[in-house]
Amino acid sequence: MTSQAQKRLLFEHPYFGDTSALNGFSGNRLDRLSEHRSENSLADALADPAARVLLFAGDRALLQFDGGSARGVFDVATADALGLDRGTLILLGTGRDGPRLAGLVDAERAMPGDVKAVDLRSLALQGLLGQEDTSAVAHARSLLAWHGSHRFCARCGAATEPRGGGVRRECAACGAQHFPRVDPVAIMLAIDGDRCLLGRQARFAPGVYSALAGFIEPGETIEGAVRREIREESGVVVGRVAYHSSQPWPFPSSLMIGCFAEALSTDIRRDETELEDCRWFSRDEIRLMIAGTHPDGFAAPQKIAIARSLIASFAAEEV
Repeated sequence: MTSQAQKRLLFEHPYFGDTSALNGFSGNRLDRLSEHRSENSLADALADPAARVLLFAGDRALLQFDGGSARGVFDVATADALGLDRGTLILLGTGRDGPRLAGLVDAERAMPGDVKAVDLRSLALQGLLGQEDTSAVAHARSLLAWHGSHRFCARCGAATEPRGGGVRRECAACGAQHFPRVDPVAIMLAIDGDRCLLGRQARFAPGVYSALAGFIEPGETIEGAVRREIREESGVVVGRVAYHSSQPWPFPSSLMIGCFAEALSTDIRRDETELEDCRWFSRDEIRLMIAGTHPDGFAAPQKIAIARSLIASFAAEEV
């Protein structure tokens, strides 16, 4: 086989496409312009008549409702009228219709009747905004949360200031630069033939079982994290690992990296501090869980979660 033919086969593999676009909070199309910003970028964007602002009251996005539809951006004058704290403004990037910024309002401030503060899970689950707007809201929430928790320098403890419209913070005392962090999380489905491994935590909704997950540690590969987390939480040993998709998860700023793993053992010895239950489910059971018709009331995660994508892919016999 020629190298060109090998490349063609690679790119035609079903998981080489943008599988991640199917996951909640994915699909952000803003041009972030991160490498091309100056200290005037924020002011220039704010002065653009086409500028629109995403507003947050704490960790909830402000939406304006008109009948059955909602919108999550406000012109600058309206944002100011709603109590925008301009000191919290950051530049997200440029959309098809102009600059997009984000900022905070006082969470205790009374809002007009058509403006509601909505938590991000409800926003995504109810489909209140389109995919691109929902992903922009997630982008904004993660960045605002990072700025709120990094107001002081980790090197010397002095106050930091936003730079480049919010793409970094700098320490006024020692000059250290700090950049927004993303916390990588491995989330994975161990597979044994026509069975997959799911667990549940006590905080889950009744009957819901999900893929196992855990933070990737320093010096660890994705594959290493998948093997370690499955072994630690369930006692199951896995070998080969295959990537499926990823998902930005703005609570506050994780990147979920979805994988499948080949089970080399099947005996379960669950970590009782992490999991309330852990068990193998047949493919037929998974299909009933997705349909909401499992006789024992077991259910799959909500549609916005990458765990649901992994489980649905297994149910569809894609793996």
